[in-house]
Amino acid sequence: MNKELEHSFVEQLEKNQNIVHKVCRLYTNNRDAHNDLFQEITIQLWRAFPKFRGDAKFSTWMYRVGLNTAITLYRKSKRSINTQDFDAVQFKIKADEYDDTEEEQLKLLYKAVHQLNDIEKALVFLYLEDKNYKEISETMGISEVNARVKMNRVKNKLRTILNP
Repeated sequence: MNKELEHSFVEQLEKNQNIVHKVCRLYTNNRDAHNDLFQEITIQLWRAFPKFRGDAKFSTWMYRVGLNTAITLYRKSKRSINTQDFDAVQFKIKADEYDDTEEEQLKLLYKAVHQLNDIEKALVFLYLEDKNYKEISETMGISEVNARVKMNRVKNKLRTILNP
């Protein structure tokens, strides 16, 4: 790969690396697994970069490669990654007036999301990233209608999990 292409890749990766970190957080719960997945996604981005034509925004392409890499590894392992529970490492400082309702609701939501399959997690992730259905469909490689249908099913599934 020539120096110009390499420089362009490094620049784009540095500018958008939070995308990769967010994908890693979605599919892992500890630092080692996060770092391993981050490295694997970066390698896949590097390998695929010469074929990036710029038809989509770099960030959209990055989401797609990142999610596909995470999903592929998730399926290959056919097991959940050995992770430490979030509650075990969370430090809480509570003031008397502190209301933890929102924090507890977020914990319940993340617990419910972790029960979804890999594709459903990706949909929820993109939805929570405020991506519109057009962007979601481009990133996931599905039609916009299919993205809407799948998202509605995931919302219903989450409602069932959260309100049994």
